[in-house]
Amino acid sequence: MRALSLNAVASRLDVSAAALYRHVEGRWGLERLLGEQLLGELQLHDDPAHDPVQHLLSFGLQLREHSIEHPGLVTYLQTLFPRGEGGRALLSTEVEALVRRGYAPDAAIVLASAVASTTIGYAAAEESQQLHAKELDAQRTHATQGLLADAHLHQPHSVLPQIDSDSYVRLLLTAAIRGFVDIAPPGRDVEIFLAELRAIGQGI
Repeated sequence: MRALSLNAVASRLDVSAAALYRHVEGRWGLERLLGEQLLGELQLHDDPAHDPVQHLLSFGLQLREHSIEHPGLVTYLQTLFPRGEGGRALLSTEVEALVRRGYAPDAAIVLASAVASTTIGYAAAEESQQLHAKELDAQRTHATQGLLADAHLHQPHSVLPQIDSDSYVRLLLTAAIRGFVDIAPPGRDVEIFLAELRAIGQGI
């Protein structure tokens, strides 16, 4: 998807771009066709033994892995999700799984969408880093040297555990999802937890 364009597809099909326009709604339509097909290929695994936090973490990790396996898909997801049939089917599957765990459908949509948005954001950052890997390595070294030279940050930074990218994302997702479920446990009304979140943010 990263290299997707009407001209490129028309060339591959050995037709003119004008002919292709008769079948798809421009670049957006072409992108939607491919994006929804790729989303439709993601078959979510649901372990019935998982509690809501474990289940949502599994959902997030499966979505991240699928996005990374298809370069450019995460940009499609970040623009708008769900956009078409594949995305709606994915969201519907996840809502059904959360309903089985005691959530009302509206709360399940909010929770699944929050986890999807968080996951997509992380995956987009990872894809951007991969695209600029060579330049980023030099910048990362420079940033680390700056931390080690800082009188206040050197000591705490030096004792931090070294964590690879996969573990880092897993930890971040786990923390975020645990926060989501703490504020929105099974059976809690959407308006109640939204009101609580609004109250916390007032005056900031």
